[in-house]
Amino acid sequence: MQDKFFSGLKVVEFASVLAGPAVGMFFAELGAEVIKIENKTTGGDVTRGWKHPSESPESPISAYWCSVNWGKEYLFLDLGEPGDRQKAIELAVSADVVISNFKPSSARRMGVDTQSLRDKNPRLIYAQLSSFADEEDESPAFDAVLQAEAGFMYMNGEPGRMPVKMPVALIDVLAAHQLKEAILLALLHRERTGVGMTVSTSLMESALASLANQAGNYLMNGHIPQRMGTRHPNIAPYGDLFVCADGQMLLLAVGTERQFRQLCNCMEMSTLSENPDYSSNTARVQNRASLNAILEEALSQQPLDYWISHLKSNGVPAARIRDMQAVFELSEARAMILEETTAEGIPTKRVKTVAFKLT
Repeated sequence: MQDKFFSGLKVVEFASVLAGPAVGMFFAELGAEVIKIENKTTGGDVTRGWKHPSESPESPISAYWCSVNWGKEYLFLDLGEPGDRQKAIELAVSADVVISNFKPSSARRMGVDTQSLRDKNPRLIYAQLSSFADEEDESPAFDAVLQAEAGFMYMNGEPGRMPVKMPVALIDVLAAHQLKEAILLALLHRERTGVGMTVSTSLMESALASLANQAGNYLMNGHIPQRMGTRHPNIAPYGDLFVCADGQMLLLAVGTERQFRQLCNCMEMSTLSENPDYSSNTARVQNRASLNAILEEALSQQPLDYWISHLKSNGVPAARIRDMQAVFELSEARAMILEETTAEGIPTKRVKTVAFKLT
């Protein structure tokens, strides 16, 4: 049922790179007909050429492009050419949802802006993705720019080291979620009223909305988050890493007083939880360095597998650090792989964008 949920829904995607195409793939995974319009004059979506050195330079696609393009029909059109432009307009007017990350001026020039299309089809839902809150600000902005501008890079990395970009285009992913939510609300509105809507979000607004507790620390207390590596500014030991006897890394994510007591019991150091320096989360955050020295000495006495088993059986959140191969050895990860053979006969794989179940 789930993969047919949007059967009969038609989505036209004027979007490239990651955020917009991820929205289109979300609807494709749930059964919608998704038609992706790619620029014929540039060889299609720019990410077709974003290839890892391990990929064939002659391939018409890249693993990056595949990651958010599954289950779609692909049309290569030149919207500067009248015939192709008219075909694109006709497709868009006949759609239920249009996804666009065109600059507003470019969309108006080509006749695929929200006003032009919704004048022809009032039921249309037009979903606009932009870089910044001011849609007329047409400054180009890739994910790394937003990670820097929205504060993510400043607080990401190791103390005393350069800021670090997250290794996933996370702002694009977050913006895709915001736009999906807006489209779903617009579909509900259309169901109730018969009238479509224009919905929009920006990469910057999506990034700001995701600053969560780090923004709260500043807004409530004036604290400017600093680079702390994997550690958490409000909780200890949470995100802290320790080397086990076999040289493998263990991450602890102790979030409650009960979990800390259980951690101490696991290590046969129950008196540690009674020490005033560590008996509350506030004290542990303040005395993180001395606490971690004690924990590191204890955790270095046994191999990783021992600690993972021992800690988890006692309700202490802990994890090993997995690389991508190890991740996709997990049954949960294997179950989320989507495969598809392209029109050129190329077998492809990617992970689902839909991680929920409808029953």
